[in-house]
Amino acid sequence: MSQLTLTELQKAVKSGAAIRSRVVLQPAGGEGTKVFPPTYAGAVYATERRRLPGYENPVDCVLLDSVQSQANRMEEALQQAIDSGRFQAAGVKLPLIEVDFTSFFPGSDKADALRLIEPVGKVTSLQAPHRIVDAILRDSVVEEEIEEQGEKKKVNRPFRGQKNESTFGQRLGKVNAQNATALFELCPTALLLGMWDSTGPKGGLGAKFERAMVSEVVGIDAQPGVKTSSRIDPLAIQKGAGPLYKRAATADQCGPEWTLDEAGAERDKDQQPIKFERGGDSKSSKPGDPSKANHSNYPPSIDIVGGFTIRSAEQTVVLSFPALRRLRFPLANEKRDLVHNTEVDEAARTVLAALGLCAAALAAEAGLDLRSRCLLWPTAQLTWELLGKPGHKDEGITLEADAAIKLLKDAIDAAKKLKLPWREEPLRLVPSDDLVKLVKKSQDLALKQGGEGGA
Repeated sequence: MSQLTLTELQKAVKSGAAIRSRVVLQPAGGEGTKVFPPTYAGAVYATERRRLPGYENPVDCVLLDSVQSQANRMEEALQQAIDSGRFQAAGVKLPLIEVDFTSFFPGSDKADALRLIEPVGKVTSLQAPHRIVDAILRDSVVEEEIEEQGEKKKVNRPFRGQKNESTFGQRLGKVNAQNATALFELCPTALLLGMWDSTGPKGGLGAKFERAMVSEVVGIDAQPGVKTSSRIDPLAIQKGAGPLYKRAATADQCGPEWTLDEAGAERDKDQQPIKFERGGDSKSSKPGDPSKANHSNYPPSIDIVGGFTIRSAEQTVVLSFPALRRLRFPLANEKRDLVHNTEVDEAARTVLAALGLCAAALAAEAGLDLRSRCLLWPTAQLTWELLGKPGHKDEGITLEADAAIKLLKDAIDAAKKLKLPWREEPLRLVPSDDLVKLVKKSQDLALKQGGEGGA
């Protein structure tokens, strides 16, 4: 098998159709062992019948990992390569935007309204659900240098979305497929994995970029199963041993959150004792039952949402070169006019392609432990097919993670020689006070509701 070189990738980006990978997977426990797909609203699985090669009739399939989830896993792999120093050791610097919550930690010298209950670290553009146009970034501020009355000074400005938004926000408001240079500089993954600026200043008319790279994992010939559950309480606490009451707070409290003593219970507005309720099976228990404090037996039960057995699973990754070729990257000349250059466009597209292949290779190296009881094992090495001229494909192209990182570095170096902007230091933002207050209020609600507040 041949390794993919920068020259081959440049040629493919210029005139090819796509590069794809199809990997057959099996449960790590072996063929026939159960896997658990993600559940969606209403506790249902995403099942459908698909026409597949080798099968005469449509086959029952179940989605094991969606396109969106796979994109997040690739971004997570890139973030890990940054955090571990792997990219730095290889001379690769990836554009990154960070929102830093660390100065708002519990016990900080901030005003009480700005001290979080639970610490929050940094959220980056590789972790935010909507990448560079996510609300977390939008509602943060960035320090910029301005000139007033002949003097330069630093001021905090909203990252974007307001009249006095930062210069970064102003540039993002102008991006489109014909002028994607600002995104290339600040958040290239948005061009690769898709972006819709629906929460920005233009609302639904905001810039939209299709996914150039898609990946999903599907279970094939899937048969639904059931899930059993039960719990034996070693203390043999009975349901009738209650009721439990919510304990009133005292200075010398030295017991659980509940109490059997009605006199020591917290009272409602009518001065009635409040029965304890936290967790437990809401269908078979009521406030005050020991199960609300996670005590007592849990009777054996069967749940129809119980995973699947599959003949096999398949991961499909496709990187579309036509999608990349729709993007253009003009640069400003001495008169600050934007000028298009074919060589510059092709260099930027090659960087995006190399970034996608690098993300896929790093994610593959990290493994496919998708969730509890859904660890999949590739039955063969990750290989790629390069789809060039109609009816012609080059099979057996390999690209291990280290080689993919080297390919990305070479592509970036080639682009920088053509003066393409590529931010090498993180753009650091700080959350606005209102955003911090919103996080704190949410943490407070979650604490009061025992973590059951939800979104």
